[in-house]
Amino acid sequence: MQTHFTLAQLADPDISATNDILRACVHCGFCTATCPTYVTLGDELDSPRGRIYLMKQMFEADAPATEEVVTHIDRCLSCLSCMTTCPSGVHYQHLVDHGRKHIEETYTRPFMDRMLRSVLAWSIPYPLRFRVMLAGALMARPFRGLFRGRMRAMLDLAPTDLGPPSPVDKPQVFAAEGERKGRVALLNGCAQTVIAPQINESTVRLLTRLGVEVVVAEGMGCCGSLVHHMGKTDQSHAQAAANIDAWLREADRGGLDAIVINTSGCGTQVKDYGFMFREDAAYAEKAARVSALAKDVSEYLVDLNPDIAAFDEAADLKVTYHSACSLQHGQQVRIPPKALLAAAGFTVSEPLEGHLCCGSAGTYNIMQPELAGELRDRKAANIAKTAPDILAAGNVGCMTQLAGAVDAPVVHMVELLDWATGGPKPKALN
Repeated sequence: MQTHFTLAQLADPDISATNDILRACVHCGFCTATCPTYVTLGDELDSPRGRIYLMKQMFEADAPATEEVVTHIDRCLSCLSCMTTCPSGVHYQHLVDHGRKHIEETYTRPFMDRMLRSVLAWSIPYPLRFRVMLAGALMARPFRGLFRGRMRAMLDLAPTDLGPPSPVDKPQVFAAEGERKGRVALLNGCAQTVIAPQINESTVRLLTRLGVEVVVAEGMGCCGSLVHHMGKTDQSHAQAAANIDAWLREADRGGLDAIVINTSGCGTQVKDYGFMFREDAAYAEKAARVSALAKDVSEYLVDLNPDIAAFDEAADLKVTYHSACSLQHGQQVRIPPKALLAAAGFTVSEPLEGHLCCGSAGTYNIMQPELAGELRDRKAANIAKTAPDILAAGNVGCMTQLAGAVDAPVVHMVELLDWATGGPKPKALN
């Protein structure tokens, strides 16, 4: 694609990176076939190619974002399926992130939209605040039939019960059982610690049982992805910098083989820290070091090569594996989760159209509830055709999105592997 930026514009590192991305695009349109919003809506401007054109015009003109640009960028899930499909290697992730930053800086949203985004950015990345918000949602849930749109979506997504905080999520070190084979830091996440603390508990039991020392680092918090995708780069960079400092303190203190992440949306973000801080003299090298250490829990387990044997209770259980977009497209990790589940003795299958997003996408199922609902129902229909006993995933957002839509218990992959290697049966299966 031909671009027309001035030399003064290209002096901006963000514009320079955007220019390189735009020039890689050859207009082929392969991305339209795998874009969930284009497949659903049939509008060229709701395809990656259409959004690329809109952002190109906006950036070249050095113009504020328009309502049209905002509408179509807001509808993008950032599922990154287009990056898997693209034969030219267009890095759409960095382009749309730049677009969202520009929107945040130049466009004034309607008051209620600004308020909702501010509330989500203030609450979800901070477990205590998020817990308080969910407690309020629990009280309002019986009256959700009175609400529509985004408010109804938030109440529908809220859990029906809210357990106490897990002791696993406090800063501490979990010793390996037997001979120590590795030492890792665990990103325990923000929303996940509130709505699904059993995921981190299973992860710690599984890794320590396999001989890995697990560290929950002091000072670590949200990965920054939620606000990053809202274009709030100052907040996302502050959250990322806190994690970088926390993990490198542990790496310098006792060494780290990896930073293990069991929420794939977070994993995609942490692996991108190097790019986020590429122009930051104080953090560029440190961020690149952290990104190099980051691994999805399935990646780390496969590299560890544990002796996971098939266990009796798995023999008659059919597991449908839902591959989160952030894992299969954002991180290009596809085989390890299925291989681990199969090694444990489960019969593993995948649904048709596995490349299409379920509609979760961070806060997308709140901000775009109608589109998210259509994608959820399409995904659930394809899952139903596999007749699963269990639906397994690697991302808490997908689990929350699909839990009420499929006729099977929804669990994290590590919960099944923990069970298979001597841990408790996942509570969703009881």
